[in-house]
Amino acid sequence: MKHKKTILNNGLRVVTVSKPDSPTTTVLVMVEAGTKYETEKTNGLSHFLEHMCFKGTINRGSKAIAYEIETLGAETNAFTWYDYTGYYIKGASRHASKFLEIVSDVFLHSTFPKEEIEKERGVICGEIDMYQDIPQRQAGTALQKALYGNQPAGMTVLGPKENILRFSQKDFIAYHKKHYTAGATSVVVVGNVSHADVVRQVKQLFKELPKQSAQKKKPLAKTTGDKKTILNKKTDQSHIALGIRLPGAEHPDMSALVVATCILGNGMGSRLFLRLREEMGAGYYVRASLTAFDDGSDISIVTGTEPSRVSEVTSAIFDEIQKLSTEEITNTDIARAQEYLVGGLYMGYESTDDIAYSLGHYETLHLPLKTLAEREKKIRSITIHDIARVAKKYLIPEKFHTVVVGPTKKK
Repeated sequence: MKHKKTILNNGLRVVTVSKPDSPTTTVLVMVEAGTKYETEKTNGLSHFLEHMCFKGTINRGSKAIAYEIETLGAETNAFTWYDYTGYYIKGASRHASKFLEIVSDVFLHSTFPKEEIEKERGVICGEIDMYQDIPQRQAGTALQKALYGNQPAGMTVLGPKENILRFSQKDFIAYHKKHYTAGATSVVVVGNVSHADVVRQVKQLFKELPKQSAQKKKPLAKTTGDKKTILNKKTDQSHIALGIRLPGAEHPDMSALVVATCILGNGMGSRLFLRLREEMGAGYYVRASLTAFDDGSDISIVTGTEPSRVSEVTSAIFDEIQKLSTEEITNTDIARAQEYLVGGLYMGYESTDDIAYSLGHYETLHLPLKTLAEREKKIRSITIHDIARVAKKYLIPEKFHTVVVGPTKKK
């Protein structure tokens, strides 16, 4: 599966993957604007603006946007993360040109009506409350703060309510003008399309986009938060989140760390699943994940158990982490993890929206757009010795940050 890429004169990047046999096409526009571009006073503005872009443009009202897209039998959504914001439409390939026009209108011509801002404040405050009611989500948020401390990477994407209640129309207009520029934008189209046709349409639709380069993110500092965080909450389970910071996505050790994470907690054959669920019967879920970006990454391990078993479960997790560095894993462990990752890699490229997001992620972070074969080769090259080396170097139990959400006040 090959992609084509064109950089326009104004700096905007156009990436396509042609799939002539695909019944669907996904159009995705991503911009380098997210939580890492915010301050304490503007925290939450990237996400709030993403909501507001669907509340009316100079050409369409908010109801007209949704109605028109659904009349085409398509789906649309948007997302905000620490490094970017994205807007997409996915539907029948014959409407691809119309999808691109609608997305460009939402991206470029939103008017941020004052009355809609007031309505959306309640929606976002409700979203904040909803996640506060989910202990697993609360544990993840607290772990982010523990790992990165008082810097943008340690803030929440949604922001605090006091900011949401304060943002004005002027804030949205100024932020949009500053960040939504050609040099910060990537347009990704995957499906039954021609690269030349897409480039031609993008040139026309995005010609008024300011030429400026992307704003610079504040460099990721070594600052961290508390090593142990206890959030007392009336729940039947205690939810545990453990995490540690790692180097960025292009670091030479990243492939070994990806495989190590899979051995630990990806799938029902992972070491932690077998230990905590199958052997100990300590809880229903456990998983490990590695989140990698251009300037850093982190591993998180999450599980839930009875409040009385928190210490026992945490000790078992660290025991499995230490086994990685002492080469107590087997070739069978390695082979399972490699096949699991490679299978997931290819399954993740079955649909046009998954392909678009993957390419948009790499392009927006200015990371190399590697082929599936190149990524598979990296995964298959990892050995037991590689796992032991990176585990000794990075996965040091006493350096992990620990969060527990549940009915306890004890550390």
